Amino acid sequence: MGERARVDALWQAGVPVVALFLLVFAVIAHPSPALSTAFAAPASPEAGATGVASCAGSTCHGREEPTGAVVRLDELKIWQDESSPAGAHSRAWRVLGEPRARAIAARLGIGDPQSAAVCTGCHVGAGAARPSEGVGCEGCHGNAANWLASHYAVGGSHANNVARGMRALDQPAVRAAICLDCHYGSDKSGQFAEHRIMAAGHPRLSFELDLFSTLEKHWNEDADYAQRKRAPSAATLWVVGQAMALDRALGLFANDRLANRGMFPELYFFDCQSCHRRISDEPSYRPSSPTNPGRDTPIGTVPFQDENMIMLAAAARVGAPDLASRFVADSIAFHKAITVSRPAALAAAARLRSDARALADRLSGIGTREVFAMIAALSDTVTAPRFTDYEGSVQAVMAVDTLLSSLSDAGAVSRADVARIRPSIDRAYAATHDPNAYNPLAFRTALRTATNAIGGLR
Repeated sequence: MGERARVDALWQAGVPVVALFLLVFAVIAHPSPALSTAFAAPASPEAGATGVASCAGSTCHGREEPTGAVVRLDELKIWQDESSPAGAHSRAWRVLGEPRARAIAARLGIGDPQSAAVCTGCHVGAGAARPSEGVGCEGCHGNAANWLASHYAVGGSHANNVARGMRALDQPAVRAAICLDCHYGSDKSGQFAEHRIMAAGHPRLSFELDLFSTLEKHWNEDADYAQRKRAPSAATLWVVGQAMALDRALGLFANDRLANRGMFPELYFFDCQSCHRRISDEPSYRPSSPTNPGRDTPIGTVPFQDENMIMLAAAARVGAPDLASRFVADSIAFHKAITVSRPAALAAAARLRSDARALADRLSGIGTREVFAMIAALSDTVTAPRFTDYEGSVQAVMAVDTLLSSLSDAGAVSRADVARIRPSIDRAYAATHDPNAYNPLAFRTALRTATNAIGGLR
């Protein structure tokens, strides 16, 4: 089953793809020409927006059918699709006028959410000619004034467009950096969904680069695409996305303005279920959280959200074993440093960020053999005990789905085989359907069943 078919099947069946479908709402662009610079702090969007209308001609991207010889030419129709998640960006501003958003705004005391900067920083994309456009073309591809003419010129090239300011979204690190601005957060105005916003009712943010890309996919990765651009595999998108998500989290945590709220830390960075658990004074009550071997933190301490650390550790054991031990050790040291002092935590975070960047470089070209091994590693006896909390488990089931899709795209497994084992993956998704009913042991069993089924296809 291909990526688009995978998402369509899940969407039509109503399968709970957990937080992924809760919030696919905005993407803001910033320049990032290479992997090394993609990890840098987001830059301010440049001037020169032209608006969605500049892309909407019938000879450009505004056709009703995908009849283009080079690109589809019906991209605008997909962006506006009301029946699927592919249209979420076009609806980004409109949802701010719905009852849920207005209730959140009322609790926060910020006035009209459709004009409040804390909301429009992500729900209105850079380059929008008017707020109602939501997140339009330039929100992801970059403001087009400098490259629009070369984009449609006969003989033009992608490289020339990128040189003029178009975002190189074929590069996984560039794409991840852009998506993360709103699907995790940035230090720009209106792009950090702090804990008080979550407490007011905003959906939890969860990011997985390949699955998010698939949800918004309005291009065909055919031979012509591969000739003009890069066509990274789903596995590469996944692992680079995990590394960059961790880098972004640690980078924002290092920002004193974002990381502290008076005498309290900003709780957005920490594991939700560590506090949001059932409590009881009954003598027979036992804490519901099993010990997590990846965290050297005392009981009662709120740990840093480590979903991306868990994913990267599993991937590193397969694709970069020489870096894996250091990464795991630095992850544990970071958890421990948080219990010591902020200076100690920042020093440990810097080391862990360096590890994440090194893994993004090393793992960006993983092959079929490694993908099978990574799927197995996600539920083996080393990784499974780390699934003590909901967020890490959500990442794990999305990872298994994405890596299976990568195998299917590469022809390593048949679509018939993918369809046959789809129910086992759906059961793993179901085990993360409700964070309030999450059961670590039940999830581990469901995930292991799914990964064993995939391993049987090898």
